[in-house]
Amino acid sequence: MKKAILGFALFLWFNAGYSQSSVHDLQFDTLAKRWDEAIPLGNGMLGALVWQKDDKLRFSLDRADLWDLRPMNGLHRKEFNYQWVIGQVMKKDYAPVQQYLDAPYDKEPAPSRIPGGALEFATQDWGKVKSVHLFINQAICEVKWANGTVLKTFVHATAPVGWFRFENVKAGFKPQLIMPKFQGAVKISGDPVGGDDLSRLGYAQGITKQQGNSITYEQPGWGGFKYEINVRWQQIDKSTIEGVWSISSQYPDKKIAPLASAITQRALHLQYFNAYASHILWWRNFWDRSAIHIPDTLLEKQWYMQQYKFGSASRKGAPPISLQAVWTADNGRIPPWKGDYHHDLNTQLSYWPCYSANHLEDGLAYLDHLDANKANYKRYTKMYFGKEGLAVPGVTTLDGTEMGGWIQYSLSPTVSSWLAQHYYLQWRYSMDRKFLKNRAYPWIKDVAVFLENIAIKDKNGFRKLPISSSPEINDNDLSAWFFQDTNYDLALMKSTFKMASELAGELGLKNDAAHWKKISGEFDDFALTPNDELMFSPTLAYNQSHRHFSHMMAIHPLGLIKWEDGPKSQRIIKNSIHLLDSIGPDYWCGYSYAWLANMKARAKDGEGAAKALQIFAKAFCSVNSFHLNGDQTKSGYSKFQYRPFTLEGNFAFAAGLQEMLIQSYAGFIAIMPALPSAWNNVSFENLRTEGAFLVSAKKVNGITSFIKIKSEKGGKCVIQTDIPVNQIKIRSRSAPKVTKGKDGKTYIAYETVSGEVVSILNSAR
Repeated sequence: MKKAILGFALFLWFNAGYSQSSVHDLQFDTLAKRWDEAIPLGNGMLGALVWQKDDKLRFSLDRADLWDLRPMNGLHRKEFNYQWVIGQVMKKDYAPVQQYLDAPYDKEPAPSRIPGGALEFATQDWGKVKSVHLFINQAICEVKWANGTVLKTFVHATAPVGWFRFENVKAGFKPQLIMPKFQGAVKISGDPVGGDDLSRLGYAQGITKQQGNSITYEQPGWGGFKYEINVRWQQIDKSTIEGVWSISSQYPDKKIAPLASAITQRALHLQYFNAYASHILWWRNFWDRSAIHIPDTLLEKQWYMQQYKFGSASRKGAPPISLQAVWTADNGRIPPWKGDYHHDLNTQLSYWPCYSANHLEDGLAYLDHLDANKANYKRYTKMYFGKEGLAVPGVTTLDGTEMGGWIQYSLSPTVSSWLAQHYYLQWRYSMDRKFLKNRAYPWIKDVAVFLENIAIKDKNGFRKLPISSSPEINDNDLSAWFFQDTNYDLALMKSTFKMASELAGELGLKNDAAHWKKISGEFDDFALTPNDELMFSPTLAYNQSHRHFSHMMAIHPLGLIKWEDGPKSQRIIKNSIHLLDSIGPDYWCGYSYAWLANMKARAKDGEGAAKALQIFAKAFCSVNSFHLNGDQTKSGYSKFQYRPFTLEGNFAFAAGLQEMLIQSYAGFIAIMPALPSAWNNVSFENLRTEGAFLVSAKKVNGITSFIKIKSEKGGKCVIQTDIPVNQIKIRSRSAPKVTKGKDGKTYIAYETVSGEVVSILNSAR
């Protein structure tokens, strides 16, 4: 009883703190009728979608490690060999490559993510829904009906359970546990975008058991895998029901995991209010990490929704964000693109925002996953490429096994290079030397070793790949291969050796640093048109609208061509972006606009960055903020008008807005470097930069009035601001150096110690 009273007191206290409805919340006057418009809840491992199917309230239930891990049928044959592919390209006999290595992904139903199941509640006698409210600060969904019934539901932030509480409900009310459609006739097959029917997986019928106020569903999968869903509830008083659900998974070669039924039994003893209180504590800490305030309410709300989804989808100890994370399709079909790990763009974009948004710990789920699968990646490297070092397949399962697909990206030799940048960023934003020594440099070194082994020298002595590609350019045709490096592959290889040399030097490994620096100088320049526009390759200019801006990787995210490098680089950046805009967005997806915003922010084009983000938010997102890839408004923003849900566009959006507010890739911290002219009142708190600095700043009536910098690890800090030199007032431990740059901006340089906080004020304010 004392436990319940304490929990209820905490509940009231937390609610008092959040009594004001946030403008960033999702609020509707009806439940969604589609799963991809539902209210999303999650904790990185478990997820739920709250919506209405037919006349019933439905929770779509998911767990991040529910996978069918069967090997891709027909992929691992003697022709699964890089040298064989090169030979077929040289012979111009490419059809066998498409048949053996590309086609299985489209033809076969698995390997694939699989859905868990659903809970349904009979609500047809409750009258109309009056309101649906997702409180993102608490990560709780509340639904109210006309008869006074109220639902409150959340997926616990740190425990493997979901909770629900119905108030003003009649006795005898109970949930139904709905199993996925793993049985039945196959009507849809060979559709990786829309998804094949689940019945193609060929699973045996699951078993549902009910015992009192508990229902358990057990489903066998492929190869001895199985999972269990349990829901358990209790009557609190004559009009209140509280319940809890969980999903457990078990692979045959893994340690025995607690069953869902045991988890819910323990959880229900905790009681709703106590669970709610501990749940709130985690989310309060999450939201304390950073905040932004901008005059564009659409973009601000979208940013907070993306932060909410990131907190719901990425968590240490859970698998990283896949295409749909913990919100697998609930439509009787395999999820779009099998819900897999696409490392040609999707996973990388999904983790862009975690660095400057100050969510490094949640971002580690990504790198933990990569490290856990490193031995499997090395097996693949040796099997397919026949080389030492580290390559990662572009499309993988939960355990990192290759799945095939268009091999220009699914078996690309530079995938691990793009992943390597995330190790580099984790180091630069944290300055964690243990991470640098034990994880970042070893990964990047292994990638560099592989690239050194696979590269050959051309007639001019430049290193290059035997054959090169740029993701999805010319689809999976023979013409998608180039005999000179594409700018995509070239940028990733240059970046790898540059990072390897820098990190080896940081660790005092002089020989390594010198070796990687030497190799980094053995690559050719980027391919440019006479107008200084980045090309796909030396033989192919950017001549077609395409969703993947692979030819511009050197600008963003890799930062090899920087605005700060001067007129030549600025011309390349401006002209390449202009060409992109000129050819147009016919075959862009939503994430293309989000990526474009990042690039325009790097070009200090605040107007252009904001416009790209506005188009993304208005045209490419569902009402619940899910990125649906196609133009849902049919307004000419893309010829893609379909709606497969994937998350990378959402998180690239958040990163783009953060790039407008703060940048630190060029050796200094730029404060609000890319704002639209109309954004006169802007502020942010605790955005993180390279060097492990936490920065807050405020602009009032168009004038920067305040900057605060906290140094976590010490070291040199350089701030770029528009506060005039003669108006700078600094509160710091030591006297900084203040100068006016050639760009007219003020630069403030000073040495910091760990924990030091420096304030920069505008004396004119």
